[in-house]
Amino acid sequence: MTRSQIVVSDEEIFAAHLGGKLSTALSSPLDTERALSIAYTPGVAQVSRAIAADHTLAARYTWANQLVAVVSDGSAVLGLGDIGPAASLPVMEGKSALFKAFADLDSIPIVLDTKDPDEIVETLIRLRPTFGAVNLEDISAPRCFEIERRLIEALDCPVMHDDQHGTAIVVLAALLGAAKVVERDMASMRVVVSGAGAAGVACAKILIAAGVTDITLLDTQGILHKDREGLNTHKAEMAACSNPRGLTGGMAEALAGADVFLGLCGGVVPGELIATMAPNAIVFALSNPDPEIHPDEARKYAAVVATGRSDFPNQINNVLAFPGVFRGALDAGARRITERMKVAAAEAIFSVVGDDLSADCIVPSVLDPRVAPAVAQAVAAVSGD
Repeated sequence: MTRSQIVVSDEEIFAAHLGGKLSTALSSPLDTERALSIAYTPGVAQVSRAIAADHTLAARYTWANQLVAVVSDGSAVLGLGDIGPAASLPVMEGKSALFKAFADLDSIPIVLDTKDPDEIVETLIRLRPTFGAVNLEDISAPRCFEIERRLIEALDCPVMHDDQHGTAIVVLAALLGAAKVVERDMASMRVVVSGAGAAGVACAKILIAAGVTDITLLDTQGILHKDREGLNTHKAEMAACSNPRGLTGGMAEALAGADVFLGLCGGVVPGELIATMAPNAIVFALSNPDPEIHPDEARKYAAVVATGRSDFPNQINNVLAFPGVFRGALDAGARRITERMKVAAAEAIFSVVGDDLSADCIVPSVLDPRVAPAVAQAVAAVSGD
């Protein structure tokens, strides 16, 4: 089953982006001399003096405490790759628009003309008084792991690389739904993750945190295993905590008898390999715009199929996660976005589906207005754990 295809002309797309997709708005009008004297000089000086005397007052009397910095170096944008900071700005503007539309959070897109982790980290440390959280976006692996880790250590505010953790949260939510549809205990499933980059590693980690014990990851050279040579630090770490049966080889060896296929790196997986999976298999073919296997082909062999596209059922999209995650973290005054908060976010997304759960509805629509508030509440509730 497919949804009606949305057809949009190039003219309409470019017209919608003319001048950018964002603007600032006033929280109160400046239409009288009295209003000006309060919002700017001389009244603003009183607020500045108060903050200078007690820096904690900035959280109350500026927007910084509720402002998200959406940061990219343009090195891994969508499926376009390393297109640079200027070309990545429309995507970052779009991300900021989603923050506002779904969680009523203000955000500022910041694109940096450097790929040096030291320079990126130093820049954001210097900018810290301006914002209350950092959403890292479209930064290539493995640099993204180092940059996120260092910023989490250096900044006293929430930091999350959405390409990693937003994807992981929604994948976990979808797997919770799919497992219930096929009446299986998720923890007992054999999961195959195609892609050992940013998203693949994060998805594997959150599934392990949620209780899945049998996960096999593959990169372009085949299955990750502890005896494989030439693995970088992050792949070696995953090889040590995954693949409990010690599989070697490639996709054919990984998929034989597996319960779940999670595609995150493109390429093509033929139907004949999906056919070798266990009965009532689950296929998440998330590469965009071309899934690893067409959903109609996958449904010949799998009980539940999901993609990242909006024109098929079960769209796994990060917008289900990141607005509510940041809203909840900021509302709770959290200094970190923890693994427990991510799992809670996934459980909240799944909970919204409710009685609508079916093979074609394992996650709610990205336009469902209940999602972001449910995620925010769940994240805030466990922020002190």
